Amino acid sequence: MADAGIAIWESKFYYQVWRPVSGIREADAFGHIRHAQALLQLDPPLIAALHAAGFEIAVETNGTVGPPPGIDWLCVSPKADAPLVVTRGDELKLVYPQEGGEPSRYERLGFRHFFLQPMDGPARDANTRAALNYCLAHPRWRLSLQTHKLLGIP
Repeated sequence: MADAGIAIWESKFYYQVWRPVSGIREADAFGHIRHAQALLQLDPPLIAALHAAGFEIAVETNGTVGPPPGIDWLCVSPKADAPLVVTRGDELKLVYPQEGGEPSRYERLGFRHFFLQPMDGPARDANTRAALNYCLAHPRWRLSLQTHKLLGIP
């Protein structure tokens, strides 16, 4: 209904506003919302609409904004220099190494899974080895790789 009202405004073609229909169109089969500011736009009516359309909802966030209720899978990828509001969820995915974002800072939080993802860039190979070694020494942490980057796919 809200989308029908928005459709009458010409401004929807000018502004890149994330609307409920956008959430449904942009969600993959699991309902993973691929929008940079999903938690700023995701609200209980949209969650209900996605659930009604048969989607489960998975969101990845930096954890600086609290999520609304009803999200089925919550992944938090904290940034060392940003305040962390979200302290529980399904997975915590930490870019490693990250100055000020050492894994020990996060391991007491209420997440079911803890992943280290090697920092990309010129030192990616060294960062991958460092992340792997950390995971081997600290079994609570598991290695998360962006396979497309390892294969040279942008």
